[in-house]
Amino acid sequence: MGIGDKMDNAGQDIGGKAKEAAGKVTDNERLEAEGKADQAGAKAKKAGENVKDGVRDITR
Repeated sequence: MGIGDKMDNAGQDIGGKAKEAAGKVTDNERLEAEGKADQAGAKAKKAGENVKDGVRDITR
């Protein structure tokens, strides 16, 4: 996983946490759900990158 990918995933995760928190504070269920979805997307991307890294390590 490249540093750029890690930064993008971290940014998406942090943004998702902020959206979720803002949704909870303002009682905005839609914003809270968007935040959770952003976090899930970041986790999925990270998992995919980890798989690619594992395959790359095996093939070396």
